[in-house]
Amino acid sequence: MQRREFLLGLATFIALLPVKAFAALWNKAAFQSVQLKDASKHLNIDVEIPSADIQIIAPDRAENGAIVQVEVKSNLANTEAIAIFVEKNPTPLIANFMFSNGAQPFVVTRIKMAETSDIKVVVKAGSQYFTNAKNVVVLENGCG
Repeated sequence: MQRREFLLGLATFIALLPVKAFAALWNKAAFQSVQLKDASKHLNIDVEIPSADIQIIAPDRAENGAIVQVEVKSNLANTEAIAIFVEKNPTPLIANFMFSNGAQPFVVTRIKMAETSDIKVVVKAGSQYFTNAKNVVVLENGCG
């Protein structure tokens, strides 16, 4: 009986290891911030440099803010992270993608938008932060 309990405990520990690793990467304060400036601060974003090397593909008008597809591609060398913000959402930080080992800095995701707003993307490349934005008109609210 003790052997079975030991093996069950060991299996549970091994299964939870990846969850603990992901929890270390989770920036709870940034994702729970209700102000864009606070979310940026919690991601250690200080000075943002406007850049056309960040491509944002999103609809000009979203029929339903509950499902807005967004594609982001960074053409900046040494891209380490891509953060997506929607200022007028209850929590502006939508996603923060990390890249390593030469991964292509390209993401496609679906987001919720509470109302018409800019989708702001901040890319970390080296020790600098670059930004670009695209306005999306929301015809039907997606979140509140």
